[in-house]
Amino acid sequence: MLFSAYFRLLRAGYVLAREGALSIISTRDLPPALAPLRAGIWLGRLIERPSVRKTGHVERLTRALNLLGPTYVKFGQTLATRPDVVGAAIANDLAGLQDRMDPFDAALVPGILAAALEDKAAELTELSAPIAAASIAQVHRATLKPANGPNKIVAVKILRPGVQARFMADIESFYAAARLANRFAASTKRLRPVEVVETLDRSAQLELDLRLEAASISEMAENIKDDTGFVIPSVSWDHVAQNVLTTSWVDGIPIREHAALDAAGVDRKALAANLLQSFLRHAIRDGFFHADMHPGNLFADPRSGDVIAVDFGIMGRINRQERRFLADILYGFITRDYRMVAERHFDIGYVPKGQSVDDFALAIRSIGEPLHGRTAADISMARVLGQLFAITDLFDMQTRPELVLLQKSMVLVEGVARALDPDLDIWSVSEPVVGEWLRKQAGPMGQIESLGEHLKTAAEAAGRVPAILAQAELALADYHARKQQPADLVLRRALLGLIGLAAVTLLAVLWRVLTL
Repeated sequence: MLFSAYFRLLRAGYVLAREGALSIISTRDLPPALAPLRAGIWLGRLIERPSVRKTGHVERLTRALNLLGPTYVKFGQTLATRPDVVGAAIANDLAGLQDRMDPFDAALVPGILAAALEDKAAELTELSAPIAAASIAQVHRATLKPANGPNKIVAVKILRPGVQARFMADIESFYAAARLANRFAASTKRLRPVEVVETLDRSAQLELDLRLEAASISEMAENIKDDTGFVIPSVSWDHVAQNVLTTSWVDGIPIREHAALDAAGVDRKALAANLLQSFLRHAIRDGFFHADMHPGNLFADPRSGDVIAVDFGIMGRINRQERRFLADILYGFITRDYRMVAERHFDIGYVPKGQSVDDFALAIRSIGEPLHGRTAADISMARVLGQLFAITDLFDMQTRPELVLLQKSMVLVEGVARALDPDLDIWSVSEPVVGEWLRKQAGPMGQIESLGEHLKTAAEAAGRVPAILAQAELALADYHARKQQPADLVLRRALLGLIGLAAVTLLAVLWRVLTL
């Protein structure tokens, strides 16, 4: 199994190098710590197609990614939203990955529905040809004719046959690459590549069960029920299975079709601001966000200007501590409080304690200051990312795998928003959402919520004390039986000591909670 993973990895590297994928990486921007990568890129480019070396155009890269599997397609979708990183021509080539892949055989659809939904499959009629086909699934328009209730137009999402096996093979190759990086590239260990792949693996497992996607839609619908400007479909639970998802049909203009948006009178500047603020609201306020917001999954309602999102297969979740970290970091950049940005990185464990807070704040300032007063069109994210990587290397920063989806999603959303409005001021648009949440957290309700979470932690700790004491008593009894010595006094003293230690620990936890 391991050999096959390495073989697939070598094949993927060959295909991508042959089709010119390595040409999108500028070796001049790589820090010295990545000198081996620079050498590898140079060697890989030796096997590029002559036309790629001659024109600089990444020919057939979209086809190469499709052939390599859904995981590589997901990677290409991310790059498609970043023309500032890979160039406009390459981003345009990769845009076809978002929802215009070749569909699977339509003749298989009736059988798939019948096997998955049984009798309920008959209620889905007038199925259209695939209206969107992506790496994981394809979508059909249909008419739902339930036994009780009116007919309605729905969207039926169906997983590609065999996609799970392919996805797992891709992930296995990624694990192989991560282990190689750990072993042979010491500079990448701090990035924790294996744990990053584990995060992607869990995400993939969730994406391949459409029942979980239906649950995600339901949870997000509850979170945003009082919001405006962001719309999602509703689920028809009677027509959901592991490989089939049926939702209400939503009409809108694809968000990447700028000419159509302009013709319909949609305010692209307002749309971009709404998209960015909605994402931040979901991530910071709710801790639950759409983690695959590429242009193929986003539409605009021409009547209201609302953002319409579909495809909830990849969702991100962050806890309260991580939400506060994100909010503080953004607010620190907005207000140019680089000292706070640095301190929060230390607080969450991003930067080792042995590093200098002052030096790190200075490094953050060197990135943040040039961004202020400039529009999105004037900012090279490729250069910013290069600076960030150099700083993480300098300060031995550790990757937080639980934040990987958040970081990737922020890249996607920011890329889509800046495409809609090149003059977007990211900081001023973010401030209302971030500032409001931080002010709420600093107020009485936020403090009560924080205290409640700490009390819950204390209660859980207290609940574990009896089990700990019982285990200690059993261990002492076993020790007594084996030794067969009259050590009752010693045992009693040891047991009382353990009880005392547990009590002190519990009191310390409660004191910590009550003095926050």
